[in-house]
Amino acid sequence: MTTELNSPLDMHLHLRDGDMLRTVAPLSSESFAGALIMPNLVPPIDTKEALLAYRDRILDATKGDIFKPYMTLFFRENYDYDFLAGFGDSLTALKLYPAGITTNSEGGVSGFDIDTLRPALEAMSELGLPLCIHGETNGFVMDREKEFVSIYENLASNFPKLKIIMEHITTKESIDALDRYENLYATITLHHLLITLDDVVGGMLRPHLFCKPIAKRPIDREALQKVALNAHPKVMFGSDSAPHPKEAKESCGCAAGVFTAPIALAALAELFDKHHKLENLQKFVSDNAKSIYGITPPEKKVILEKTPMNVPSSCGSVVPMFAGETLSWSIKEII
Repeated sequence: MTTELNSPLDMHLHLRDGDMLRTVAPLSSESFAGALIMPNLVPPIDTKEALLAYRDRILDATKGDIFKPYMTLFFRENYDYDFLAGFGDSLTALKLYPAGITTNSEGGVSGFDIDTLRPALEAMSELGLPLCIHGETNGFVMDREKEFVSIYENLASNFPKLKIIMEHITTKESIDALDRYENLYATITLHHLLITLDDVVGGMLRPHLFCKPIAKRPIDREALQKVALNAHPKVMFGSDSAPHPKEAKESCGCAAGVFTAPIALAALAELFDKHHKLENLQKFVSDNAKSIYGITPPEKKVILEKTPMNVPSSCGSVVPMFAGETLSWSIKEII
């Protein structure tokens, strides 16, 4: 049994930099035709020079693969029309982080005052640049995303021409907001489709499943699966694959992030097959993203087959999700 994917896309990917970039980037570029690259490096990507230089490092790390990095800019409140227009086609979207809410986000937005944000967001609206948001407050950890929904709604209603991507959503409340506002869209990760908080802390602590936003309740996972498996046109795959060295995960200050790049497509095929929805996988991992972002990725065909895949125990210094386990699907051929 096989299934074919045309130009699969990962619309939320962390590649880091330096040695880590060279280790993990090929694990995405081998099977994906393109990916939306997150800008939260140290220092963050917030100038044209930094963006172009980072893109070149990614292309060098993925040399030989058909792969397009779609670049994002770390959102700053003082960006104006001329500054953003100067990026031309090299910029695909901007990423907004609430200050201090996740890895390397200390320079993010500390408030969501509409008047303060208006100049930058109106410029983005005019230029057709989507705004990707890590949507969490500083409230109780299980409620942070749910509390952020009102901020999404305020932004969506005040800037109706601005495409707003709710990144790596984890709650039923976020899904419910999708259909209330024409300009709200979302990415969903592999790990949030598969796990709940019980998988992370219900027994022995599993640090390699710890992420932000934290995994939620079974009712939330069910809501995520429903829209993903049925290829809701406003949701798309974004892995949020976030590599950290093993020693940073297996420590008292466990870094947040699940590394899924090496197993993403095989695990998605397994999930969609289990629910008899393989025919919708193409939309979830490619077609919806192309429509939402208005992009045309490179041609690439990935053929998956229902034969076992043994997940490696590590990829360099990084431990992948399902390390040492066996998936029922694997990649047969990449054309």
